[in-house]
Amino acid sequence: MNKIEINREPVELYKLLKFEGLASSGGEAKAMVADGLVTVNDEPETRKRRKIHVGDRIRFDEVEYTIVFQGQP
Repeated sequence: MNKIEINREPVELYKLLKFEGLASSGGEAKAMVADGLVTVNDEPETRKRRKIHVGDRIRFDEVEYTIVFQGQP
């Protein structure tokens, strides 16, 4: 399973996608979410500013990521 490390929470979904390189820009990240290409905790998510917390699971492009605090094993 892939992990995305954050150093604060919450983080807005589109910013997470952008900062992790899953989208090349904030605009692209917003479009991906609006188009229903991202799920959060196994539910389709269309709110680009959805607050993401440690323990959430994000799926994009058939890959699942778990959100953890930076430095957490």
